[in-house]
Amino acid sequence: MTGIMTSRERVRTVFAFREPDRVPAWLGASPEFRELARRRLGLAADEDLSLRIGDDFRRVYTRYAGPPDRAPDAHFSGSGVTSRTPFGIERHGYGYGQPLGHPLAGARTPADLEAFPWPDPAWMDVSRVRSDALAWEGRFAVLGGDWSPYYHDAVDLLGMERLMTAMIDDPPLVDAVLDHILDYYLAVSRRIFEAASDALDIFFVGNDFGTQSGPIVGERLFRRFFLPPLKRLVDLGHAFGLKVMLHCCGGFAPLIRAMIDIGLDALQSLQPDARGMAPAALKAAFGGKIVLNGCLDTHHLLIDGTPELVRAKTREILGTMMPGGGYVASPSHDYLLPETPVDNVLAFYEAIRLYGAY
Repeated sequence: MTGIMTSRERVRTVFAFREPDRVPAWLGASPEFRELARRRLGLAADEDLSLRIGDDFRRVYTRYAGPPDRAPDAHFSGSGVTSRTPFGIERHGYGYGQPLGHPLAGARTPADLEAFPWPDPAWMDVSRVRSDALAWEGRFAVLGGDWSPYYHDAVDLLGMERLMTAMIDDPPLVDAVLDHILDYYLAVSRRIFEAASDALDIFFVGNDFGTQSGPIVGERLFRRFFLPPLKRLVDLGHAFGLKVMLHCCGGFAPLIRAMIDIGLDALQSLQPDARGMAPAALKAAFGGKIVLNGCLDTHHLLIDGTPELVRAKTREILGTMMPGGGYVASPSHDYLLPETPVDNVLAFYEAIRLYGAY
């Protein structure tokens, strides 16, 4: 019988594909959901919620310290803008919104790209990342590094149609845009890791390569264009002794083998209602090769189900995914939205405590 572990020990055991004392739990939630859950439970702070839920992970961030007109959350050009990417793309609408323009849609030459006002990695202040991580005194698995959504940034900069057609008729343009994007993200994360890698455990990045019905591109195009940037991120994390975990939504199962080939350590999200993403199939195909994090349906079950149904489904998924280690119990998205009933989410984490022991 395995003794009681700290959260950090528990997660490290899972990443070694061994069975810990219990399955680790992950809480990814929007600020709006966290506020609702705190009110429901009478808690004062986010850390109180993480402790109440039993979240085994914590996350640290840089602070923006660059020009005000490039800030991610201020000095927008018009009403209705909700955010700005590091590359200056303003977005409008629910959540992160949709891009208001594609400034490189007409780019044709290297000079067009060089003329673009690329961000300076020094705009991100890394000075407090290490102290923020050390504040948890080694009890939890700490996520760090830049989110690095290079695929989404390429869509924002070029537009979806131009990006997709350029992969066929102008591959050097796509390569150059992705190189510029990656150069920025790698420089930011390198600064973070040089300052704080000894206090971190996992380099956590995010790119959604799937739709509900399958991957955004086939494996051949994925390996040609989008896997090399991911490998650069994986190699950077490994160079600093960190595990690397990718958040990826949708039905991207045909791409997982390629991700394993470049040494990616873990996948987070795993939407069971997307094509090819049934938990049992993922466990059979990839268990022991890459850590699987997710699988409880946030699309239907957590929204429309009852606490009793959530507990029953959680027990079923744990029975499928836990054997042999290599699994983290999590909702199938990293950003629980405020329309998710708090009682259903509480039932999920209650079921992990009840049924998640090895």
